[in-house]
Amino acid sequence: MNKQLALDLAHRPAHGAEDFLVAPCNAEAIAWLDRWPDWPGPALALHGPAGCGKTHMAHVWKARSGALLLKPDEVAATAPDVLLTRSNRLIIDDASAGQDEHALLHLYNMTREAQGHLLITSRVAPARWAIELPDLRSRLSAAPAVAIGRPDDGLIGAVLVKLFADRQLPVESDVLTFILPRMERTFSAARALVAALDRSSLAARRRITIPLARDVMAELEEQNLGD
Repeated sequence: MNKQLALDLAHRPAHGAEDFLVAPCNAEAIAWLDRWPDWPGPALALHGPAGCGKTHMAHVWKARSGALLLKPDEVAATAPDVLLTRSNRLIIDDASAGQDEHALLHLYNMTREAQGHLLITSRVAPARWAIELPDLRSRLSAAPAVAIGRPDDGLIGAVLVKLFADRQLPVESDVLTFILPRMERTFSAARALVAALDRSSLAARRRITIPLARDVMAELEEQNLGD
């Protein structure tokens, strides 16, 4: 039997607040986002390991607040007054030590003057960054910093169910029971696995079963070892 060509169509996940799953590992961060605009200062930092959902939370807040989502290099490349003409709610996603400190300090100060808010996501709390500018260090150290933990089994299981449902893929509970203890506990790993299962199921014209899941997970493991 010839395999069906699996087209690499972009899958656009929902980023609305109603689509975000709340669990003990992220409940505090979600509570802080829900407090907006009643934050105690102009900035809030969310930090945690890769794949814990920081960017998804940033999109949740972006949808609610109308914030402008930026990468660190965009902060360095664009004058703060230009950014603030577009919105006085800003997000710096995947920020880290080593970015342009003068640009970040200038943006922080102008956001505060504009009575706006700045959300920073990073792997490490900004207070732990090696910052040379004393003014920037004091401002970021004073901002609330909320840790996000790695997802537990219950949350990852719920995420898998949602990801399969988003793609309209029927999956039996025994497949989920097989997958869960064998996969990396991150949202990014869950997305990659569901996407790979979707492609393989379509290419082979097979429903998603434990043998297919076993094969796909073995292929992904080999790819990760080769990287």
